[in-house]
Order: sequence, then structure tokens, then C-alpha cells
Amino acid sequence: MSIKSVLVIGSGLMGSGIAQVCAQSGIRVVLHDMSKDALEKAKNNIAWSVDKFVEKGKLSENKDTILKRITTSDTIEGVADVDLAIEAIFENIDIKHDMFKSLDALCPEKTLIASNTSSIPITELAAVTGRPDRVLGIHFFSPVPMMMAVEVIKGSLTTDETAEAGKTFVEQIGKTPIMVNRDVAGFVINRINLPASMEAMRLVEEGVATIEDIDKGLKLASGRKMGIFETGDMVGLDVTYGALMSMYHETGDSRWYPPLLLRRKVKAGHLGRKTGKGWYDYGTL
Repeated sequence: MSIKSVLVIGSGLMGSGIAQVCAQSGIRVVLHDMSKDALEKAKNNIAWSVDKFVEKGKLSENKDTILKRITTSDTIEGVADVDLAIEAIFENIDIKHDMFKSLDALCPEKTLIASNTSSIPITELAAVTGRPDRVLGIHFFSPVPMMMAVEVIKGSLTTDETAEAGKTFVEQIGKTPIMVNRDVAGFVINRINLPASMEAMRLVEEGVATIEDIDKGLKLASGRKMGIFETGDMVGLDVTYGALMSMYHETGDSRWYPPLLLRRKVKAGHLGRKTGKGWYDYGTL
């Protein structure tokens, strides 16, 4: 199945990045968000990012050609006739269930429905639709335009054909698919990365090392381009918190319960770059 049109729900960091990489690959995109202000911000961010890629000679087309493939809408009624719909909204099962019900009702039968969730099992999301065989996970990593890996997750009822279509789509947009054949909370990469992030938070809590030195050490010793805390600020501390709580509730395993320091940061509204303060202070927005 060739994907020629995509609906992306949610115009935040992840949704706008997904829209960008699709448009750069020649796919027509509708970017949906209920907030017109959020859509305007997303359009500006995408234009800036595409411009940087063009300046560096990484794209064969000019910026205007790419941006013309993206339209925005504050409603999904009338724009859901697409080959693939990708949900990229807040990591909350109830909110996602409402969106999946809407997509199932509005999208034609041909449409594959995917979630960019970082932790919620795909089977749970598919259960509220009448097409669980055509629901899958397509989990991008941040920042989407830069990160090459994309997890393609099969729910319990996802068919092999749907998973293969997801794999083909990921390759179509120039990314590398990581196939996740069993629907477990957190999938693969987060099951590996999140324990390291939690241990780093605990080391700070215990006064063993500073945030700055942990990030510096990981970049110098592990070859990371960004430290754990720098990455956390870019992704959003609320996103990390939501992923951990989802995994904790799904598994009942206390090892996934968010460290106290993270819980305090989220309650204080220190969510990272988007609020001007997270693990680091970014000054006035």
C-alpha cells in the first residue's frame, strides 16, 4: 500500500515534525489541532526547520514546494479521507480513546489508523474502533526530522499486512523501521532508555552528581549527541511523566513509577523548553 495522503492529529513538537518529514517525502499532509494558535506556531516552526534543511543542501526541493503539501485544519470533519491517520496528542488513554473513536467514525475503511504513543499498548487504543486489524503504532523519536529510528508496533489484532504497510511508510519517508512484534507497554527503545533516565534523576536526588555533569559525562563517555536531561527538556517532562505513569499502570511494576524529582518538576510546571524551565533554565520565552 502506497501512502499518498496523511492526517496528523496534534501540532506540537511531534505532530509538526511528522507533518514535515511526510511533506519532505512528497506526501500530502493535513495537520490538525483544535487550537488555531498552535497550528500557526507549528507552521512557522516547520517553515524554519525546512529552511535549515534546504540551506544545508539536504533537500532537493525548495521550501515553498514542500510547505505547499501541508494544509492545516482545526477540525477533522471533512479532512479525514486519507490513506493514513497518525495520532500525536497528549499521552492520556482517555483522550486518545476519544480521538480514536472519532477517527474510526470519520475515516474511510481504507484508512490505516496509527498512534505515535510512546508507551500505551496499541491493543488498548484499537479496542475502541471497528477496525483493530488496521490500527498500529508508528512511534517517532524527537526531534522527528533528525532521528532516523521509528518503531512500528503490532497490536494483538493488527494484521501482518497492516504492519508491513507501516514499515513501507516509514521507509517511504526516509526513516528506518524498528519492528515491534509484541505489544508491551513502552515498546522497545523506551524500555531501554527510560530506566537510564530514571536512574539519572535519582542520582541527582541523592546528590551524587549534578544535572550538568551527568549530561556532560554521558555525551563524552557514551557518544550521545544530547544528555539525558537535555533530551528530557526537549521532549517535555510531562511527556516523560505520562509515559512512565502509563507503563506503571499497565504493568503494576513499581520500577516504572516516576522519581520524586520528576513529579515535583511536573507539578511546578517546569516542563522543559516549552515552558522556559525544566531540568535547565532557558530564561524568558
